[in-house]
Amino acid sequence: MSAQESNFKRFVEVGRVVLLQSGPSAGKIAVIVEIIDHNRAIIDGPLTSVPRQAFSYRHLSLTPFRLTKLPRGAGSGCIRRQLEKDGIVAKWEKSSWAKKRAAIEKRRSLNDFQRFEVMLAKKARRDAVRKAVAKA
Repeated sequence: MSAQESNFKRFVEVGRVVLLQSGPSAGKIAVIVEIIDHNRAIIDGPLTSVPRQAFSYRHLSLTPFRLTKLPRGAGSGCIRRQLEKDGIVAKWEKSSWAKKRAAIEKRRSLNDFQRFEVMLAKKARRDAVRKAVAKA
């Protein structure tokens, strides 16, 4: 029996950066500090104002980022230094996943007039593209 490479690339592990899907800190990132059991982990996000707490895996999304040198049960100061050194928050904000979430949030926060302006801009763009294609 030969060893096959796993399809899974992101694992629940100490140092894994996660996106919180629910609760008061939803949409923020944090780091897994300690694994409690098969259902929960202790997370902490000192740079994103996420308090240290037990959190269910069902309400977490694993990101591709991780802190490699993080010891188990590390304190907030150690996590803060590692996050700043690796620039994880900046990497997250540059990722397409974070940009897409920001765009969706911005779209949700538009009022009626702003949605109307977006519609007019789309019509103008569509008209310009149509004229360019017809001319070519």
